[in-house]
Amino acid sequence: MKAAILTGINELGLNDVANPVAGPGEVVVQLRAAALNHRDLWIKTGQYAGLKFPITPGSDGAGTVTEVGAGVERSWLGRDVIINPSLDWGHHECAQEPRFTILGLPKDGTLAEAVHVPATQLCLKPGHLSWEEAAALPLAGLTAYRALFSRANLQAHEKVLINGIGAGTALFALQFAVAAGAVPFVTSSSPEKIQRAQQLGAKHGALYTHGGWAKEFGGHYGQFDVIVDSAGGPGFGDLVELAAPGGRIVFFGATRGNPPELPTRRIFWKQLSLLGTTMGSPADFAAMAEFVTRKGIHPVISEVFPLDRVNDAFELMERGGQFGKIVISISPE
Repeated sequence: MKAAILTGINELGLNDVANPVAGPGEVVVQLRAAALNHRDLWIKTGQYAGLKFPITPGSDGAGTVTEVGAGVERSWLGRDVIINPSLDWGHHECAQEPRFTILGLPKDGTLAEAVHVPATQLCLKPGHLSWEEAAALPLAGLTAYRALFSRANLQAHEKVLINGIGAGTALFALQFAVAAGAVPFVTSSSPEKIQRAQQLGAKHGALYTHGGWAKEFGGHYGQFDVIVDSAGGPGFGDLVELAAPGGRIVFFGATRGNPPELPTRRIFWKQLSLLGTTMGSPADFAAMAEFVTRKGIHPVISEVFPLDRVNDAFELMERGGQFGKIVISISPE
């Protein structure tokens, strides 16, 4: 079969490799589509912990089960599925266990014609989604769902600010907030991305590149019950200022590094909760898939590339030109 193989930093190519085989408790999924996440880009560029080569990256995938291993119900054969990339979460909902990993490193991932995964990672593909939409859902959808609901306990009619709209997880957070009856606002460095977010249900948006944006934005629209962030860095203090008393700031990344200082007095006086989150549990994944199905949510797709143009897909992500998920279409044999 064909697979995208990373043989070294920024050395990604399409190669012929052996077909995967389902071990005990595993299945083989013939993939119809996969999708990129920033994690894949960081692995490709050598900015991720635990690198190993060669490796097939990719955490998101959707396809059809073509083989089952010992101990797996044969009823899975022929079923259309999405794959939960959150491997070996463990037994507790509060946090993952030390053995937790994410599909695509250290285990070969979904940028290939087929992949073998534990059967416990499967969820039936939501019937209203195309293959490309289904492949876009798993990692970013899971991360956004846990952040909003399992961690921040977002409720209908609460105001939520989603920082840095445009990437997949932030867009899922926006779509999920709208579907839950919350009142979403967004920030971005791009007026065009704010405008597109408003078409998806955001009430208003702010350009965080403008000096004093937080004070001006808060003056117009008040404070926020829930704030979703993946940037950290120097702007984190602005989010503390924008949080309402008793508010929750939930974050799952630090693309701008650690905040240079943390306004501790403001945090305890306003009785804020700072909530870290990573991926999600099997229960989170099942709840996310059910929520997407029940609400009829369609993931936002930025662009679709065939597998033999996987490097073009990575280039689009590297220059930050996407609005929504970058998807890899994989033709069936």
